[in-house]
Amino acid sequence: MSAMPATQPQASSPGDEPVAPSRTHLQRRIRQMVLGIFFLDAGVLFVTSVIAWWYQARVDNLWFERPYPYHWSPILGPGMIALWLLLLVLFGAYRVRNYGAGFEEFRAIAVASLVTFGVACTFGFLAAHHPTRGYPILFFVIGTPLLVLARYIDRRTLHLARQQGRLSIRMIALGSPQAVREIVDVLARAPWMGYRVIGMCAPSGQQADDVGVPVLGEIDDVRRLATDHNVDGVIVAGGSYSSAADLRRLGWALQGLELDMLVVPSLTDIAGPRVHMRHVAGLPFVQVEEPQSDRAGGWAKRSFDLVVAAVLVAVLSPLLLLVALMVRLQDGGPVLYRQRRVGADGAEFDMIKFRSMVVDAEARLADLAHANEQDGVLFKIREDPRVTTVGRFIRKFSIDELPQLFNVLRGEMSLVGPRPPLVNEYEQYEQDTHRRLLVRPGMTGLWQVSGRSDLPWSEAVRLDLYYVDNWSMVIDLVIMVKTVKAVLVTRGAY
Repeated sequence: MSAMPATQPQASSPGDEPVAPSRTHLQRRIRQMVLGIFFLDAGVLFVTSVIAWWYQARVDNLWFERPYPYHWSPILGPGMIALWLLLLVLFGAYRVRNYGAGFEEFRAIAVASLVTFGVACTFGFLAAHHPTRGYPILFFVIGTPLLVLARYIDRRTLHLARQQGRLSIRMIALGSPQAVREIVDVLARAPWMGYRVIGMCAPSGQQADDVGVPVLGEIDDVRRLATDHNVDGVIVAGGSYSSAADLRRLGWALQGLELDMLVVPSLTDIAGPRVHMRHVAGLPFVQVEEPQSDRAGGWAKRSFDLVVAAVLVAVLSPLLLLVALMVRLQDGGPVLYRQRRVGADGAEFDMIKFRSMVVDAEARLADLAHANEQDGVLFKIREDPRVTTVGRFIRKFSIDELPQLFNVLRGEMSLVGPRPPLVNEYEQYEQDTHRRLLVRPGMTGLWQVSGRSDLPWSEAVRLDLYYVDNWSMVIDLVIMVKTVKAVLVTRGAY
């Protein structure tokens, strides 16, 4: 989105326009929820402390003489709770801007927990009379997961409420029609974040058609419109300012309304860890790290794949044998289905699956081409007549894909990665789509946990490219956990 010249609002003093209340209803509600999280954390730590003391007391009673006499033990529990809560506050676990989004909340919990445990261990080591050492260990081992679980449940509750239209963050978007349309599309893909663009302000003289939101006025009117519509913030997109001075004047115009002003730096589908702010002589630079596709094919990911795939093959071997027997007994055909796919760097390989269709499924494909329910280069039919009875069951729970663990062991695939394309699909790829093949294809991926077969082709490509450019081991672990949920609810599986 390129910046386009625009008429800017005049800097206003707080007394020039009606000023919104210092705390909107939404702001008050969010602060109340964050305060509730603080008390919930305090309750979790208190319960954890009681459990740790009870367990350690039972262990200490097994000794003829208590192994670690400590006269100040009554204050150890409250002291650790107070220290833990203080560190959670200092490391940002209760910052309103971090609430409900990103990894900052969970990172703050992890760091505060580690520091609390370190302080407790140091105190125990330096104390003249050592306290019961099992207590801080149990406190840390039990308390940290419970804090993370409580925060996760709270976040899921918040996201559900926002998907239902509650606790929405009302925004006005400023910018050219093209820039605002892109912002509206991006936010529509993440309704759980709660951002609701109620309208836009266009530069003077520009027509805004088919943007997806109503045009409320021109950028000059943004202060009045923000007050009249009781919004929570303003999104500044491309075309709304032509210089740094214009952007500064826009901030002056909104002064006193206590609104969030979010400036879009024309970057989409770039993960937060790759973006850093750097200030040079008062000029803010957005530093974007290079794409992570090289690391996604490195030794760390490959080692993880080998270990986990080997363990899964060993654990799931009874299930694999049972499914193989069911497929064989159904029609006497082959157990496995081998299909030519394209892997990393365009190398072809045979991907193996449990056969879920009739033996002559490929021969019948041409007769069903007219029934394709997918756009782009994919072929999918929700009620495919070629699928067998056993095949429909194993497809529903993705059991048919388990033999791909052997593809992982052979180095042809990864546990997590982009979808491996068919050869004819690969031949229809556009230039940007080829970036999917910079890494090994995966048994699961962002496409799997975001809708599976229900996704349109364009969205599947976008998710795969996002994964390739923003890979991290944390993303892989999150996708694997979400895959279990996606398989159990069987959404998009056919």
